[in-house]
Amino acid sequence: MRPLVEPVASLAPEELIRTARHAVLAAIGEEGQRRIAAARIAVVGAGGLGSPVLLALAAAGVGELVIIDDDTVERTNLQRQLAHRVDDIGTAKTTSAARAVRDLSPLTVVHERTVRLTSDNAVELLAGAHLVIDGSDTFDTREAVAAASEALGIPLVWGAVQEWAAQVTVFWSSPPEGHSPVVLGDLFPTGSAGEPPTCAQVGVLGSLCVQVGGLLATEAIKLITGAGEPLLGRLVVIDALRARQDVIPLLPARRP
Repeated sequence: MRPLVEPVASLAPEELIRTARHAVLAAIGEEGQRRIAAARIAVVGAGGLGSPVLLALAAAGVGELVIIDDDTVERTNLQRQLAHRVDDIGTAKTTSAARAVRDLSPLTVVHERTVRLTSDNAVELLAGAHLVIDGSDTFDTREAVAAASEALGIPLVWGAVQEWAAQVTVFWSSPPEGHSPVVLGDLFPTGSAGEPPTCAQVGVLGSLCVQVGGLLATEAIKLITGAGEPLLGRLVVIDALRARQDVIPLLPARRP
């Protein structure tokens, strides 16, 4: 698949040094790193999935990150939300996560959006991003993110974790020629998902959040640089308790 982002003209000398291991990596190289530096990514949620996503993307040298979350850091978050620290308890997650991003990548421009994303403001919040990563924790928010991404025609890198299980895929309503559009409704038709129990009710494995966050960040980097094959049309299903990871086809539903 062709790269999603055009590269910047050059990288700062200190950034060339910091990201040197990408420059020698097949399918990224120096040009791919310049594409990463040109990317603007919106991350919905700075919690269990958003934390490792933001850390990985900051370390990778993404040029701009938009962090969208309306919550504050609680002590129970620290078991899995690695961007936050004990001293951050009571602080807005956007503020805490932005600090972590800047500590890793001083040249990354961070936009803090301390607001709940809804169907009313989703398009405005996500506009201008090359792609969106959804790490939110309610299905209403996920539907709003998906609808806005579809309206904007940008890729949505999507993941969900509960207990010992996880799912990861890429949705894209307007993919390049030769690729079928796949959207959230193909996985969860409207009204089919209900409202899953919260992690406070059933728990979530903290280390699995890190694993899934890494997968989400990897899919974003692949899309930005054109490396490899994205998970568009494929769903990764993880059963951490049994050490199983399967990839199953995700086909577009028939639409009127």
